[in-house]
Amino acid sequence: MTDVEFYFEDFTPGRSFPLAQKHVSADEVIEFASEFDPQPMHLSEEAGKASILGGLSASGWHTASMFMRMMFDGWLSRSSSEGSPGIEFMEWKRPVLAGDTLSGRSTVVESRVLRSRPGIGLVKFLHEVENQRGELVMRGENPIMMRLKNSEAGAA
Repeated sequence: MTDVEFYFEDFTPGRSFPLAQKHVSADEVIEFASEFDPQPMHLSEEAGKASILGGLSASGWHTASMFMRMMFDGWLSRSSSEGSPGIEFMEWKRPVLAGDTLSGRSTVVESRVLRSRPGIGLVKFLHEVENQRGELVMRGENPIMMRLKNSEAGAA
């Protein structure tokens, strides 16, 4: 684990954290789909063009997985994260096509110290992923548990 840069106290409502950029290759779209979501539009350019998606497109689950890596590389790896209790919602707004470059942000919606777990706070994020044209391709919201920098403050 790298040095912690962001503790619970750093996640104030309205603050945004950039996601790392991710270029999406045709090979990785096909590789992911072959194992986890082998629908035709995720396996070939021809089938993708014949679908409503308009080309070889990443599975929504692949998009979610890429987002997770983008979040980890962008800021989560430097945080005091203790994991997440789940996802409140995830929406796939537009197809992610082979050749796209993704970027985005995680914005703090709210945060609170957990009474049931001294030294831990819960931070709710709104995540937005865009393609190179600035079009929203994925949106989601979830809480993440973060250690407090000053754990005695959480125990009070």
